[in-house]
Amino acid sequence: MSTRSCIARPTKSGYTGIYVHLDGYPSSRLPLLLAAYQHRFARDVDAMSAHLIDQVAIAWAELGTDLLDGVPKPLLRKLTGGDVWPSREMDDLENLDGSPPEREVITEATANSGAIEWAYVLHSEGIEVISLEAADRGPLVAWNTNPHTLFSNSRHLWLPGHPVPATRLSRSARVPAAAKPASPAAQRAARR
Repeated sequence: MSTRSCIARPTKSGYTGIYVHLDGYPSSRLPLLLAAYQHRFARDVDAMSAHLIDQVAIAWAELGTDLLDGVPKPLLRKLTGGDVWPSREMDDLENLDGSPPEREVITEATANSGAIEWAYVLHSEGIEVISLEAADRGPLVAWNTNPHTLFSNSRHLWLPGHPVPATRLSRSARVPAAAKPASPAAQRAARR
């Protein structure tokens, strides 16, 4: 389904990024981005941004399961249903005059033109999800969010200052939290 979106990084005035043609709804885009960040890109938002934004010639036709390299098999099956497809760049384009297209960088000014429905801005602390038909900013989905989370596709629920519209998972479906460092007192007791 061609739900048009962009993947972007923050700038001082807003964001800059690249167009993605297919599957831009939060219910499909966020689990893919969260799992890719947590596994393939080893929690390195700069490496992820470089791959998704800088290393594409013109734009993405779609983001594929190659972004899920390194994801544990149970999570991979849950996210993809066992299907495998590659990320594809938009490389079959040409201008009306026959000349090759140029890379079009998406910014907060051009994204609000109505041609793009969703923007996913990759901040250091998480993904800002902007429903461009409802607002010019959006809530932040933390990078440690479980990729199994069921996110809403309702445009008017993704508003700045509001909670992330997602269905909470049952306890059995939750990913265990990372162990917290022990308090200094507990560390001293453990050394004895």
